[in-house]
Parts: sequence; structure tokens; C-alpha cells
Amino acid sequence: MGHDGRAPRAAYVIGPDGNPMTAADLPAPDTKRWVARRKAQVVAAVQGGLLTLEGALERYNLTLEEFLSWRYAINRFGMAGLRVTHAQEYRAPAQH
Repeated sequence: MGHDGRAPRAAYVIGPDGNPMTAADLPAPDTKRWVARRKAQVVAAVQGGLLTLEGALERYNLTLEEFLSWRYAINRFGMAGLRVTHAQEYRAPAQH
């Protein structure tokens, strides 16, 4: 059961590779290196009900903005979208 007192809604979800993914398959809570596959696993877990949004933010010490940027990139561009988000975060601001 999560910290909010509710059990996860799903026993498994379909992971980014198309295979079933359970809570045991999730990245470790102390993950420091967020490769595209791990980001996609967290997004799939939340969208499929394996983790609550609040549970994911707390487990991985993420901000809502970080999670939403991952979800947007996946939903818009698939796994390839996650591979470019890191580089985009460090671009110089556009000149007006």
C-alpha cells in the first residue's frame, strides 16, 4: 500500500517495450541516471495505474514539471522524444 493509504490500481501495466511490467520492474527509488527507458517506465506505471502520480513524484524525488515533461515527450514523440529533452534543457535562450 502507498503512503496515501490506497493500494495500486493495477498489478501490472504494459511497459515501453510492450511487455508486462510490475512494481518489481520499476527503476530503483535512488535512480540517478535517468535514461529514456527508465523515464518511459515511470510514465507507463503512472498512466496504467501501477503507481499514483504522487507516489511516483515521492519515490523518485521528481517535480511535477519533470514528470509532465517526460509524459509530454513520450506522448508526442515516443521514446525518441525522451532522448532529446535533456539536450533541450541546456540550450541557450533564443535571442529576440
